[in-house]
Amino acid sequence: MVGIILASHGDFANGILQSGEMIFGKQENVRAVILMPSEGPNDIKGKMKEAIASFDNQDEVLFLVDLWGGTPFNQANGLYEEHKNKWAIVAGLNLPMLIEAFASRMSMNTAHEIAAHILNTAKEGINLLPEELQPKTPEPATAAAKPSNAGAPGKFKYVLARIDSRLLHGQVATSWTKTTNPTRIIVVSDVVAKDELRKKLIQQAAPPGVKAHVVPIHKMIELAKDDQHFGGQRALLLFENPQDVLRAVEGGVPLETINVGSMAHSTGKVQPNKTLAFNQDDINTFIELKKLGLKFDVRKVPGDSKDNMDEILKRAQAEIKKRS
Repeated sequence: MVGIILASHGDFANGILQSGEMIFGKQENVRAVILMPSEGPNDIKGKMKEAIASFDNQDEVLFLVDLWGGTPFNQANGLYEEHKNKWAIVAGLNLPMLIEAFASRMSMNTAHEIAAHILNTAKEGINLLPEELQPKTPEPATAAAKPSNAGAPGKFKYVLARIDSRLLHGQVATSWTKTTNPTRIIVVSDVVAKDELRKKLIQQAAPPGVKAHVVPIHKMIELAKDDQHFGGQRALLLFENPQDVLRAVEGGVPLETINVGSMAHSTGKVQPNKTLAFNQDDINTFIELKKLGLKFDVRKVPGDSKDNMDEILKRAQAEIKKRS
């Protein structure tokens, strides 16, 4: 696996590593190296050497640095000179770049490949509101229209169905999208479908190249039965709670596995693990889903190990009984 060094002036590298792992999951062979105000070039160079020595594979190293021409860049460049046929440096570190680098290590084996690949994502991650402030880039007159399979005969292919009380957020828009490669993200919720502000925010949170939609449950059931317009479309479905999943499945949405990622705690609920909270209705609903043949994939992010849903439900049920 390619080793990654995050290098910065001050604690920026530590902070962005924490943010990246919060979204994508804990990473191996990644080190943050920082230059403090009281330190000089040799200090950060020594830290970089120590970080490289800790990697499983020291032949493939990617430096992600904060500023081109700054001391972290210059010291990384000095080390890179002796390994330029293998190592790589990318400056202008931002969170989309880092997450893309994490994802790329799953399929790319060289620092050069990853460095070339992450540039577009880093640039696309820079955006602004209001949209009218965005510079207009005219399309070349000779540019051909991008081919689309929208409207082709066939049904959706479901690449992920997830229960997450936060719906479309960083972990979904980055790590799960990179893993499942959907063409559409569909939030299935009667409540959210009536909330114009939440709908707009969800549509704006869609990652580049993926369309985000919000539909009520009855509409999702209709879409699932449509075999004339969704050929080639890969759908990632998001639900706020298991009750909405049960209604969708009973109505005919052909799901086989539910990723259970996050269920927020609220009054009256018990919390058998760090990310999931249940009341009795939630427990009963999961039991009904199991009776319908659904399997449960209990993970916050793709890199997490899977938890046992049966054991989680047992602990939740025992905690509820204690309180009654």
